[in-house]
Amino acid sequence: MSAMIDIEKARSDTPQCKTVLHFNNAGSSLMPAPVFEALQKVLRDENELGGYEAERRAQDDLAAFYTEFAGLLNASPDEIAYVENATRAWDMAFYGIQLKPGDRVITHRSEYASNYLALLQQSRRLGFEIDLVPSDEFGQIDVDALDHMIGPRTRLIAITHVPTQGGLVNPAAEVGKVARKHGVLYLLDACQSVGQIDVDVAEIGCDILSGTGRKFLRGPRGTGFLYVRKDVIDRIDPPFIDLSSATRTAAHDFQLVEGAQRFENWESYVAGRVGLMRAVRYARDIGLRNIESRVIQLAQDLRDALSRINGVSVHDQGQRKCGIVTFTKSGVDPADLANQLRALGSHVSVSAMPYARLDLEPRNFAALVRASVHYFNTGDEIAQFVEAVENSEHVRTSGLHA
Repeated sequence: MSAMIDIEKARSDTPQCKTVLHFNNAGSSLMPAPVFEALQKVLRDENELGGYEAERRAQDDLAAFYTEFAGLLNASPDEIAYVENATRAWDMAFYGIQLKPGDRVITHRSEYASNYLALLQQSRRLGFEIDLVPSDEFGQIDVDALDHMIGPRTRLIAITHVPTQGGLVNPAAEVGKVARKHGVLYLLDACQSVGQIDVDVAEIGCDILSGTGRKFLRGPRGTGFLYVRKDVIDRIDPPFIDLSSATRTAAHDFQLVEGAQRFENWESYVAGRVGLMRAVRYARDIGLRNIESRVIQLAQDLRDALSRINGVSVHDQGQRKCGIVTFTKSGVDPADLANQLRALGSHVSVSAMPYARLDLEPRNFAALVRASVHYFNTGDEIAQFVEAVENSEHVRTSGLHA
């Protein structure tokens, strides 16, 4: 596992490893030094020269954003857009899909709260119906049931690749086969998968894919991306446009720009775009298959070690699992446990019911502790973390959100 990645270099490029044990990569990972330096360079230029001059200096890196993402996802550069975060990227596509009263949209109980809120809002506005595909025995999307659910009014399948609340990896490629079979538009939220899993849009068969920079790609906050397959791009009307996404062709007429850049804004976080490009390049230099292999093994080692602790239960579903590990400890509130671990220098997060109500409520979980590893983490860190979990104890709830 480690032989394929130079772990010593990865940790040297991540000097924060010396002071923190970071198991919150599904929330926001640690930036490698080359990413931080690329970000700082643009910010220094902005400070010294002004924003426009800094942007001119960064033109090559800004152009590389599209080619690097195209290489990462096995797409074309004109199918890539920069958007300020994953939710807005998803929204820019979803709100542009022309849905009508009586249409049907299929999703799954693992869908992220922000996405489901958008589905509810547009359903009330436009009159379409939301169908929930059931789970199979592993808790993931039941692909056979999905196939039988699609009818003549089904217009969209919108699912999350890796849910925020666990290690489950939904069978995205199998869903893609069903979508192609029926000619249904397929929107995939890959916010938690891109950067820890080798994601190939051609293999998956999705029409639209959205994601973020701050998580497993190890880029800056306030950055995101959108992929829209060129064959379907004209079926999606951007919910709003400006002078970069469209061209004024006459006093009272305009034309959308070619490709996915019609979903972009003229004003954007230039330093963040460059930093995210550098993060993608950094990940591609290591190799996504190498990253995926190591992350999966580290996560399974963590699950196995946590499962050996008396009173600790691991709750990840899925036939295939990734780098997210969710668990509870009997007698210890998840938020309290996260705070105790944080006080010891171990960073984790808490997946609470409001973020995944359709999944966690039927399973009777108000919250889960979420630990998420990345390739720069080590076996020694897992042992240290597990010891801290074992020694944690019940305390009066702090009321602090973890």
